[in-house]
Amino acid sequence: MPGSRVSVVVVTYNSREAVGRTLPAVLDQLDDGDELIVVDNASADGTPAAVAELAPAARLIETGANLGFAGGCNAGAQVAGGELLVLLNPDAVPQPGFREAIARPLADGRGWAAWMGLVTSDGGRTLNTRGGVIHFTGIAWAGGAEEPLRGAAIEPGEVGFASGACLAIPIERWREAGGMPEEFFLYHEDVDLSLRLRLAGGSVGIEPAARVDHDYEFAKGPAKWRYLERNRWAVILRTCPLALLVLLAPALLATELALIVISIAGGWGRQKALATLDLLRWLPRLLRERRRIQATRTVSAGEFARHLTPALDSAYLGRAAGSRALGGALRAYWSLVLALLGSRR
Repeated sequence: MPGSRVSVVVVTYNSREAVGRTLPAVLDQLDDGDELIVVDNASADGTPAAVAELAPAARLIETGANLGFAGGCNAGAQVAGGELLVLLNPDAVPQPGFREAIARPLADGRGWAAWMGLVTSDGGRTLNTRGGVIHFTGIAWAGGAEEPLRGAAIEPGEVGFASGACLAIPIERWREAGGMPEEFFLYHEDVDLSLRLRLAGGSVGIEPAARVDHDYEFAKGPAKWRYLERNRWAVILRTCPLALLVLLAPALLATELALIVISIAGGWGRQKALATLDLLRWLPRLLRERRRIQATRTVSAGEFARHLTPALDSAYLGRAAGSRALGGALRAYWSLVLALLGSRR
């Protein structure tokens, strides 16, 4: 779709310093007809005033409350007028050529349901993510995190999930999918959206020529563990086809028991317990949502599972990532699951 208008949505929360770098870089690249929408989640550091000064032509939405990343994205997308919606973190600075490159998959007619740009860190010296990775237990991470960018051969292609730090999706696809799950607040909302698009037969890719440099830090406080664990389970319950869910049950139970021990030893046992309580409260709603989401499925359980991985190869997974015994057991288990799913719809 040559000449498509782009709507860039940036969700801010106490992001005054970050937008000082990001918004000028966005504005420098926007074409006539494009728009910048900034959704501020009740910042207390003067972010709205900074946005008004840096980008007076931007549409500024002040929510009056912290809706989280998902809620903020939904609020921005609701008023977007472009054919292509681009979600951008306030601390993800677009590099030269970004606007043209992020629209290229749509202009070229690649047929992707959604895609991401290449996200770097450390001033472009290292990777933040070259594509999200989803383990079959629902644990998800940034693929290639902390690897050197120099010498990395990254081509356009499919990824496990598109990172919300820089995510592009045709606005019609976004609205068909229903946007992001606002109850998640933070984390895994991009995983959930990517998997729902896959259930409906869509593919999710990366356009590495569209680069942003992300001021990323993994540690964000103890509440992060609560959100990660609660939302991991919500994604599993909402998106996994029943045949896959049944076959994964032993692994999910083993993972849950292991994470209880790990959380206590790591000092986040309380957050793990709170995540479990959240999930129990959410369960009736999640089951209703599951029925609605599964009704959109057009692919087999085996095809859906093909985009998950048995490997624990993230720098953030500690000793589990380096265990040959665990890695071998996971690969054997996953091979059996895929074989059993081979003939099932």
